[in-house]
Amino acid sequence: MKARIGSQGSLEEGKDPVTKVVNQCKPLPIRLLQFILLFLGLGIVFSFVSVYMVRYSVVQNVIPMVQSRFQSCSQQFSLESWIRPPSNLLHSMNDTQLFWRASFVPRIKEYPFNRTRKIAFMFLTRGPLPLAPLWERFFKGNEKLYSIYIHSLPSYKPDFPPSSVFHGRQIPSQVAEWGRMSMCDAERRLLANALLDISNEWFFLLSEACIPLHNFKVVYHYISKSRYSFMGAVDEPGPYGRGRYNPNMSPEVNITEWRKGSQWFEVNRKLAVDIIKDEVYHPKFEQFCRPACYVDEHYFPTMLTIESPRLLANRTLTYVDWSRGGAHPATFGKADINDQFFKRISESPACTYNDQPTSLCYLFARKFAPSALGPLLEHSTKFLGF
Repeated sequence: MKARIGSQGSLEEGKDPVTKVVNQCKPLPIRLLQFILLFLGLGIVFSFVSVYMVRYSVVQNVIPMVQSRFQSCSQQFSLESWIRPPSNLLHSMNDTQLFWRASFVPRIKEYPFNRTRKIAFMFLTRGPLPLAPLWERFFKGNEKLYSIYIHSLPSYKPDFPPSSVFHGRQIPSQVAEWGRMSMCDAERRLLANALLDISNEWFFLLSEACIPLHNFKVVYHYISKSRYSFMGAVDEPGPYGRGRYNPNMSPEVNITEWRKGSQWFEVNRKLAVDIIKDEVYHPKFEQFCRPACYVDEHYFPTMLTIESPRLLANRTLTYVDWSRGGAHPATFGKADINDQFFKRISESPACTYNDQPTSLCYLFARKFAPSALGPLLEHSTKFLGF
């Protein structure tokens, strides 16, 4: 019994150590618990602040990017981007691309913006413009009413000073041969480049040997008030007219529609577009009008006679003197610049202007040698009015 009791006693006594161990696991101190809770709270607050800052930073970066892209898109598709003329004429388009781009025509006649109508002066040259100082004087003070385009030999590098009206007005050019289709292609190239400026309404083709016969105000008024474009288109029965017609040009061009005219012309915007978009007559003239058929005298007059005969005044505005005979007109030098010379031009046979008789038939004249520049500048006020 004692043994059992001792055994039980020992067993019961064995409970005490366990109880004591359990009782020794005391709760955490209040301060430590508060510190842990504070630390967790600060961590949660810091996490929220970090997330907010990241979101704010992303938004601040995305919004300007979206705004920038939106503004870029809005500028890309704005009206201004369509009506602003090219800042640099030396583009990389080939003729096919250029003519296609220049053939865009608004279907609504009324312009939804203020448009100052300009004259495009297109100079078809081999190289320098020896009479440039005279033209500078002619253009002075009329900067908003004209544009200038120069087509020269590709090898020519112009050296006009930045102050010149001719500075930076060179267009991408190719070799143009007299009497061949490459000459007409050069003229179409000038028209197409000028058409890229939607403000250009009238288009003059000139050479480096041309001079103005009147001041800018007279020229602008004459052109802007005319109901017609000025291109000669004569049905000439002789060997130098109908005699150059090739029957292979039929049916696109019949002999009764064959016309001849001066290379130097003025056309309005509608006719300029008709010329550069042509794909019907160009192949025929290129193949069947070769010297002694001089295509620059027949292509545009014939095509426009077929397409828009009622828009042509059927005369040129550029005076030339063929009285000396030969394949080229007379060239005037220093000795020719006098009162009698300009009186002879003004007394040329009368013509019509808006279907009414007039004595003012020419606005320009050619061909003038570089030696004529001195006396022309000296007497420009007397002879030319500027």
